Amino acid sequence: MASDPPQQNGSNGAGLHEIEPESDAEALPPPPAQVAELVAACMRFVATKYKVALDGTPDTLSLVDQYIREGRTAYEARPESIDLVAPAVGAYLGEVMRQEFAAEWFAEGSHESWRLYFHHVFLSFNPVGIAREAITMKDEPGWNAHLTLDPAERELIDQRLAAMPDVDEDEYYLPTTRFDVITAVVETLRAHAETSGTGDVTFTRDDYT
Repeated sequence: MASDPPQQNGSNGAGLHEIEPESDAEALPPPPAQVAELVAACMRFVATKYKVALDGTPDTLSLVDQYIREGRTAYEARPESIDLVAPAVGAYLGEVMRQEFAAEWFAEGSHESWRLYFHHVFLSFNPVGIAREAITMKDEPGWNAHLTLDPAERELIDQRLAAMPDVDEDEYYLPTTRFDVITAVVETLRAHAETSGTGDVTFTRDDYT
């Protein structure tokens, strides 16, 4: 598996309180308002369709997978639907990752420019780009779904991802697969940092720009 991915009840963000970090995770500030609105939209879309509430945990991504699968059919019939679905799903996936791994949103300007910046490893990408690729099942140039890494760690990550089990095209782009990839990347980078004596180093937005 390559290291490049595989990469509104609510305008007030109502329902977002359901997303809570793991008990052993650091306390994080709320997401930006524009991200919260899209997360709430994704929650509403899924609840309306499946009568099941998303709670912001990784376990719920399998339900988002199903929503994406149906979204692919809608995209074939109405390509413009991706502009509604991808930002909502990308925001939800990104927020799950942010709270699971400790990261920070850059959510200014158009959705193409959005990023998730990780604090404890040098890693960033655009979750909305990942969601677009999940729907189209192909690379989306300009959407930065690929993983931005320290060049010195690229080979390490390429080797780790190459060792992951192969998956078919349908699964390759799905949110759960992307989450598994990011989990493997974060764990590998953290282990490398610990063994190299840099485990206490943290990163901020300034390190990525």
